[in-house]
Amino acid sequence: MAVRIEEAPPAQAAPVTGSGWAAVMPPVFVVLWSSAFIAGAIGVDAAPPLLLTFARFALAGVLLAGLAVVLRAPWPRGRRLGHIAVTGLLIQAVQFGALYSAMGLGLPAGVVALVQGLNPVVIALLAASALGERVTARQWAGFGLGAAGVVLAVADRVAFSALGVVLCVAGLLGLSVGTLYQKRFVADMNVFSGTAVQFLVAAPVIGVSSLLVETPRVTDWPAFGGALAWIVLVNSVGVFLLLNTMLRRSSASRVSTLFFLIPSVTALLAWVTIGESLALPTVAGLVLGGAGVLLANRG
Repeated sequence: MAVRIEEAPPAQAAPVTGSGWAAVMPPVFVVLWSSAFIAGAIGVDAAPPLLLTFARFALAGVLLAGLAVVLRAPWPRGRRLGHIAVTGLLIQAVQFGALYSAMGLGLPAGVVALVQGLNPVVIALLAASALGERVTARQWAGFGLGAAGVVLAVADRVAFSALGVVLCVAGLLGLSVGTLYQKRFVADMNVFSGTAVQFLVAAPVIGVSSLLVETPRVTDWPAFGGALAWIVLVNSVGVFLLLNTMLRRSSASRVSTLFFLIPSVTALLAWVTIGESLALPTVAGLVLGGAGVLLANRG
């Protein structure tokens, strides 16, 4: 039986593409999330992937906890704390531990972004039964366009590693299931204290994993420090504050459609920042992905 959640008041349920700051959040989110693949690729060349992930979570968690204290944000307790801890393990530890490990095995950032770009399809398949969200025919058409855009975006860049692909799928499932779990149980969590808890719960799990399966050693401190600074300040603090804010304002399936744009925008950023070639399929993927997002958000 589908679990149906009571609709939030109109002021809480504004679409992601609303006016003012709400209209700016989606494109900012897409660009900043995409930049994580560039920084991650640089970081895993300088240090083992789980060590990079642990440093990211620990620093971001402490920083956000400090902000939460300064802003006097309410801290979760009891069952709510447990639910937020679960989302931290899924969205943070499983997703990024797996994705960074895939890049550490040599899987190109574009391919990792490709797999993660299928997140909206997974969300749509699960959201109806988990959240009672209704997915319209127009939204399904948007999902189809978006998925086609994702494939086109990196069609000329695909390189396969069996374990890397398995890790990418694990990371995708961590993100998708974690997003639905958060929307179901703690959609109204405070974005500062709640996100801090997510990072601080994920950090020791990844830290122990690094000690068990890696040799924690940094081979290029300038590259590691630069990548880590960007990942912590921009991709951890900024991006997850945006994501958690958008999940409070709209449905999980609508928010997830933004991930259709990630592979194409990642390829664009790689072209601008590190000189990777920009092929016609990438441009076509960006157009199709954008059309899919617009169509799904009008569903």
